[in-house]
Amino acid sequence: MAVINKSLRVSSSHNFQIIDITRDIVAILNETSKENKISDGIVNIFTKHSTSAIRVNENEKGLLLDFEKILKDIVKEKDNYKHDFIDNNAASHIMAFLLGSSETIPIVDGRLDLGTWQSIFFIELDGPRTNRTVDLTFIGDDYGTLKES
Repeated sequence: MAVINKSLRVSSSHNFQIIDITRDIVAILNETSKENKISDGIVNIFTKHSTSAIRVNENEKGLLLDFEKILKDIVKEKDNYKHDFIDNNAASHIMAFLLGSSETIPIVDGRLDLGTWQSIFFIELDGPRTNRTVDLTFIGDDYGTLKES
């Protein structure tokens, strides 16, 4: 059994931004697989920021615009939130509460086992920001362990 921890840095250029990080995670998995040969298991993707989120869905422009509209309809930017008296970003925190900070994806035969249309997104809710940290925890069997069994 292997447990491998890696980090991914994400920067945003807008206050609200949906960033597809699937390719970045695949590249890290491929690099990790060369070192440790992860074959089957899971990867947990976790944002270390309380004004961002991690979600899985389809990367289709219209859908992403619809998602942003609905989210902003549900959580108004200014609504006399108590947290705004501290640092004026309560809506970002509330959206993050609703969306969640992590996703866990299966790894099968050394590859992410996503559905045909699924992508992994980092959702910036309080940008623009630089150097946001996304932690990746790979847990699984390695090829060496399988061969020895």
